[in-house]
Amino acid sequence: MAAAPEVRVRPYWELMLDADGDPESGRRDRLLREVRERGVRDLVVFAHGWNNDRSMATRLYDLFFAPFPSLAPDAHLGYVGVLWPSMRFTDEHIPDFDPSAVAARPVTPRTTLDQGTRHALGATFPHSATVVDHLAKLLEQQPERREAFDEFGGLVRQLVGIRAVAFGADTTEEESANTAPAMLQENTRDICLRFADALEATADAAALRLPGGLSRAWKGGHELLRQATYFAMKRRAGRVGQKGLGPVLGRLAAEAPDVRVHLVGHSFGARLVSFALAGLPDTARNVRSVTLLQGAFSHYAFAERGALKGRQRRIQGPLVACYSRFDTALGTMYPLASRLAGDDAGALDLGVRWGALGFDGIQDVPGSVRSTLAGVLRDGVPHAGCVSVDAASVVRHGPPPSGAHSDICHEELARIVLGAGRVTP
Repeated sequence: MAAAPEVRVRPYWELMLDADGDPESGRRDRLLREVRERGVRDLVVFAHGWNNDRSMATRLYDLFFAPFPSLAPDAHLGYVGVLWPSMRFTDEHIPDFDPSAVAARPVTPRTTLDQGTRHALGATFPHSATVVDHLAKLLEQQPERREAFDEFGGLVRQLVGIRAVAFGADTTEEESANTAPAMLQENTRDICLRFADALEATADAAALRLPGGLSRAWKGGHELLRQATYFAMKRRAGRVGQKGLGPVLGRLAAEAPDVRVHLVGHSFGARLVSFALAGLPDTARNVRSVTLLQGAFSHYAFAERGALKGRQRRIQGPLVACYSRFDTALGTMYPLASRLAGDDAGALDLGVRWGALGFDGIQDVPGSVRSTLAGVLRDGVPHAGCVSVDAASVVRHGPPPSGAHSDICHEELARIVLGAGRVTP
């Protein structure tokens, strides 16, 4: 087995959190001790999104952190990579930080589960091997019986555990509904066909042609499983942030009060660091900035209706959300998968009601600022409040269905993090 890539910036620590948010005590205690010993002034804490293994997460951290020493040569920087049990489907192309990915990967969506994805599902959802095997068999055989879709839907619900909805809500509407998304409750065949439509919407029609009938529905079935898995990861990110990272940052504030913390999160990792604000003790004043890169949660999360209403005031600086219209994972798939009500709204309405923060920025928060990436790099990041930055000038590459969702390793975004934390002028 190849060794995990090394993160080359120094000093660097890993903070490992389990699915309930409980930290590995040895790594946590080493971080708390050595941050003081190494004289760190500004600590950048990055949480990955749907990377399942340490190798991919550390590759991301290595590439994203690489420009920091030269951009802030006089700063006393330290770096933390948060490792938490998330996953991705291994047939997804992850640009920039997946060296094994092939840029010219065909856009035809998969139906079967490859071995890497089956292994990842088993590792992410313990004791689920039999369920995963049955799902894989159905996707491979594509039975012509319509009742096979009911069986498939039941297995998906069993896998991701729809009864445990805590930490899955981004808005008060979702909290009051206290239920799982419609994709886990409505007619499975109909939902699969909707996902098949969405897959076509993310690709050039000439390059992606799906078959009709039940075969078309099974193409959407693979996407249903993917999106149901991501719903479970979204829910887990909230728990890990609030129950895990937030309290660790509270201990850091008590034991190293002069250390300024700058939180960064990608995809569901953006949700994780945001919910860490809810788990931060009232006495902690060490979080100086939060930068969300292609955040995979509701654009209303910090609004009056949001589950994180007012939490941005826990930051002694700005909350910055970088977004891109080229992120089709968030622009097309996320609003469809996040829909909780069984209505017949069109794609545009779904995007407004269930839209993601990483696609169009923070919504409905009074006093929020919106700017382009060039504008913020020229004029500086505001000192406080919510700031939405259109990063489409650099976050723009990646094949369907995810698009540019993971195209985040750019020096310009590193400069945003440093500027938001007032690490550099």
